[in-house]
Amino acid sequence: MMTDRRTFLAGSAGLAALGVAGALPASAAQLGKVGIQLYTVRELFQKDPVATLGQIAKIGYREVEYGGGGYDSMDHAMLRRTMDRLGLTSPSIHVGYDLLLNKFDDSVKMAKTLGADTIVLPYMTDEHRTAAAWEAALPNFNKFARELAQNGLGFAYHNHDFEFTNKPDGVSLYDRFIKGTDPKLVKVEIDLYWAIHAGEDAAALIKRMAGRIYAYHVKDQRPDGKMTSVGLGTIDFGKLFKLNTMAGVKHFYVENDESPAPYIPDITTSFQTLRKLRF
Repeated sequence: MMTDRRTFLAGSAGLAALGVAGALPASAAQLGKVGIQLYTVRELFQKDPVATLGQIAKIGYREVEYGGGGYDSMDHAMLRRTMDRLGLTSPSIHVGYDLLLNKFDDSVKMAKTLGADTIVLPYMTDEHRTAAAWEAALPNFNKFARELAQNGLGFAYHNHDFEFTNKPDGVSLYDRFIKGTDPKLVKVEIDLYWAIHAGEDAAALIKRMAGRIYAYHVKDQRPDGKMTSVGLGTIDFGKLFKLNTMAGVKHFYVENDESPAPYIPDITTSFQTLRKLRF
């Protein structure tokens, strides 16, 4: 279903005319803080992280999720001071599998310095995508989660499309992930675009994973299947977010892996769309 931006605009204008929050139906809701995955603006961030965070805050974003742009080798105390000054928080950060295996303590320190409460594993490279290699990695997911919990941090896994489309012996990697990890400790960050791109019913996935969803990655899909700004594609986010009374998701991170330069117009469109969204 095409997201109707005119509905968003009309709803916003109607509220302005009435001047009261009560104009919304009792069942209507809005997102709280809108976040952004910094991988979206990785080239800008790598060149000038302080200025990029300033631009993001000026748009209205209040949460950032670190990932890409070489952030793991930056001065994390400086980044934290910058966020504090700008009124930004970083509830979660992306940390790769190898770093968690080999530099676990450094990853914990990095998360805590940035003020994160959760570490998200963002991606598994090709060598882990056979049935045997995937099954060998899943115990490490549980291990990461247990040890992070001991350090006061949560753990989540972020999907792409391959977890759904790769089905060795007829069983998807995502189904193996669900079966092989502890639902009390290993949460999920559902990338709605990638799940839909893989042919999944996003609403059914949300219902299946309700109570285990830490966050969403929010990017839209054009009719040709490519990524685009939120509101310029075909995903009905309002319909999906209506399930939040059951899913209980608290973090909504805009992401566009292929955000077009100069990037700021793209992330502004996504932010404005989500701020106007009623569900």
